[in-house]
Amino acid sequence: MSAVAWIAVGSLVVWVWLLLGQGFFWRTDQRLPSRAAPAQWPSVAVVVPARDEADMLPVSLPSLLAQDYPGTAEIFLVDDCSKDGTGGLARELSVRCAGLPVTVVSPGEPEPGWTGKLWAVRHGIALARSRDPEYLLLTDADIAHEPDSLRELVAAAESGGFDLVSQMARLRVESVWERLVVPAFVYFFSQLYPFRWVNRAGTRTAAAAGGCVLLRTEAAVRARVPESIRQAVIDDVSLARAVRRSGGRIWLGLAERVDSVRPYPRLADLWHMVSRSAYAQLRHNPLVLLGTVLGLALIYLAPPVTLVAGLLGGDPAAAWAGGAAWAVMAGTYMPMLGYYRQSLWLAPLLPFTALLYLVMTVDSAMQHYRGRGAAWKGRTYARPEAAPDQ
Repeated sequence: MSAVAWIAVGSLVVWVWLLLGQGFFWRTDQRLPSRAAPAQWPSVAVVVPARDEADMLPVSLPSLLAQDYPGTAEIFLVDDCSKDGTGGLARELSVRCAGLPVTVVSPGEPEPGWTGKLWAVRHGIALARSRDPEYLLLTDADIAHEPDSLRELVAAAESGGFDLVSQMARLRVESVWERLVVPAFVYFFSQLYPFRWVNRAGTRTAAAAGGCVLLRTEAAVRARVPESIRQAVIDDVSLARAVRRSGGRIWLGLAERVDSVRPYPRLADLWHMVSRSAYAQLRHNPLVLLGTVLGLALIYLAPPVTLVAGLLGGDPAAAWAGGAAWAVMAGTYMPMLGYYRQSLWLAPLLPFTALLYLVMTVDSAMQHYRGRGAAWKGRTYARPEAAPDQ
């Protein structure tokens, strides 16, 4: 066989292995487990770190205020040095919309060694623990919850005996670029951290979705959260690993009633979302970056390239293997497109989207070596930790 055919066959072999041996990552049926209402509803403190979120709060905060929770619940919104009046708006909304009690605090700039979000989370948790809650709900300021969201999360944790229950909020998909990039973002995440493996006791795979994390307070204390992950840019994965290392049980799935309201209308917006932390995920290791680029090229780019090369060059083996690999790839992407209610005709475009992610990852590395690191809302972390193992 030709070299092109061997590349196509290699890609097909990898896709067959991913289809069957990577925790069935492509399935989208990991939803909140069956739950029964507890005999007594535990108390919950909702911690919301917020930096320059005045545009998001009018949608997200009222959804938290309106939680239909049978037990005691309170919201602690931590204004992380916002310049757009986030704290004042939060106080205004808490009065205007009523609902759960709200406390708004502003801890100031983070100390050295802390990322801004985790510094805000630290102060929110410290304030919340003065009320001695049994659970902490860590949620972002751009996340909207249906009225029964908190009740369902707590019921799942109580009935399943979980220390951490996390739902990956359904991201917005309205613009052309959001439709092309966002479902793939969740697809790639689930490929890297198969939800079934995360949810299986005794495995090393651990992950969470930072927009919606219900955490037992005693598990947070045992795992020394957030102090043990204070430098993490990819804080959700770091949090899940810390909880699992300390002996906690975790669960992660796709959300049905939790949504991100933050828009990403332009490619530049999505580019920044991905590139700001992509190289941190690779632990700032150039060899891992090289392996990632080659792996993405073999898995996602080789199938269409070898199919076309085989057809044009009269190489049936390359064309057949490349086409089969592309078909398997598209087939595994369809369930995620269905979850996001998008046309299944977008599935064959996954190689193009993967190419975008490849370039975003390389750009993330370039920004790191230029000293701009992981930048977010005016802060830059020159060499933050990714998701430390210890």
